[in-house]
Amino acid sequence: MTASRQAAVWKTARHRIDLRRPQVMGIVNVTPDSFSDGGAHGSTSTALRHCEALLAEGADILDIGGESTRPGSPAVPLDQELARVLPVVREAVRLDVPISVDTYKPEVMRAVLELGADIVNDIWALRRPGAAEVVAAHPSCGVCLMHMHRDPQTMQVAPMQGDVLPQVLSFLKRSAQAACALGVDSARIVLDPGIGFGKTVAQNFALLSRQGELMAAGFPLLAGWSRKSSLGVVTGIETPAERLVPSVAAALMAVERGARIVRVHDVRQTVQALAVWQAAEDSAAGGSPQQEQERQQP
Repeated sequence: MTASRQAAVWKTARHRIDLRRPQVMGIVNVTPDSFSDGGAHGSTSTALRHCEALLAEGADILDIGGESTRPGSPAVPLDQELARVLPVVREAVRLDVPISVDTYKPEVMRAVLELGADIVNDIWALRRPGAAEVVAAHPSCGVCLMHMHRDPQTMQVAPMQGDVLPQVLSFLKRSAQAACALGVDSARIVLDPGIGFGKTVAQNFALLSRQGELMAAGFPLLAGWSRKSSLGVVTGIETPAERLVPSVAAALMAVERGARIVRVHDVRQTVQALAVWQAAEDSAAGGSPQQEQERQQP
């Protein structure tokens, strides 16, 4: 698959996600220690209310996670992650939208897929023993393969060195090829360069400014810039929850450079910004929004 032939649809367990329009993935952290909103949605009831709120704000996909992956965060035991995630997924699949689960543990993958989850979002890109086999055994689930240097405990202690683009691109290509070799349909695969996962601030912005180079992998890209520390460094905003404007700006730039999915905390504002961007794109393709409105009037 070449970059010019990237799938227009992301095939997932229950949904075929139209990637001709940028998709907004809303973040649902069922954790007490997320870097941005830890504890705010830590119970099943509050997490489900947050799911419903994000959908009302315009989210296309919900991404549910039970383990923080902020730099230095400790790994969560399997039974604890299952206890956090399964009750939320069990109810969220009834909302009739694509449900993604942010996990690298094969046991969690298997459990959430059995409940009807649509997508496995894996920061380890199926490198943990048994993970690739779980996804390959499922007939249709979607999968997001992310690049991460080292692991969450050590990734920012010794970040990557050198030109980040060829290293990330090579990793993502190998990861996708490995999944395809196990029988995973290429249309089920999305790639994530892993902003903030073992990269310096300069390297993160190189991934954004040169994001077009990653399109050579031939798969749709997911961009996760929301509230990241690199945005705080360049803006001077120390509190993650206050990085709304930088987060929306980065999401728009990522879409402008070809990303098909943006993973965000601030759904309403991102959806609004993308509506403006889409109107400009539609106008460039053949008519202004006003002309389209006039055509639709009786």
